[in-house]
Amino acid sequence: MTLDAKNIIVTGGSGNLGSAVTAKLLAKGYQLIATVPAEAMRRDFLPHPKLDIRVVDLSDEEQSGLFVKNAIDQYIRIDAAMLLVGGFAMGNLAATGGREIRKQIALNFETAYYLTKPLFAHMMAQGYGRILFIGARPALVPAQGKDLIAYGLSKSLLFKFAEFLNEEAKGKNVSVSVVVPSTLDTPLNRKSMPDVNPDDWVKPEALADILEFIVSDSALAIRETIFKVYGNA
Repeated sequence: MTLDAKNIIVTGGSGNLGSAVTAKLLAKGYQLIATVPAEAMRRDFLPHPKLDIRVVDLSDEEQSGLFVKNAIDQYIRIDAAMLLVGGFAMGNLAATGGREIRKQIALNFETAYYLTKPLFAHMMAQGYGRILFIGARPALVPAQGKDLIAYGLSKSLLFKFAEFLNEEAKGKNVSVSVVVPSTLDTPLNRKSMPDVNPDDWVKPEALADILEFIVSDSALAIRETIFKVYGNA
């Protein structure tokens, strides 16, 4: 299998991180199947011969499964998936109710779970695959997570999910990893945290480089469940 033959699913491809990831992967010659939640969002992408944009409601299990099936039918094999879709919410225990928890779990865990279930089965059958989730440091560091209860809990599920899948994939060339940035240098974060030096944050382009490396042939021997990308933050 050559790099040029690799087919990669990317969700959240039009976001700050997603845009950097999409640009990086296309520049490297991968075939991308990118998802957007609405037809109008197709316009967020410049046309490219190796970019296939699909409209998918990732909160719908049936629709997510059909998307994966159609992608496999068309491309025969899916070699990697970068599941970047997610959401953020502030709130300590006193401010967090069941509604907030359910919303964050739906955004950060279920959207990944619904795609991973059929993708993992496909990759196990073909004997190769890489699935990447985007984690969050508040799910690992209690001092940060205590004021982000719903967000931290929802992201924490990804770590345990990856552990379960890697245990099942032992002896196979299939791995699931959670890539954990500290703070991404985005316009929204700069606006919401004006007193913090953004030079210490992780640039989306730098994180995109790391994600690409993990799915590349250069990282074939690596089996890591968690990659911490904290920069100086």
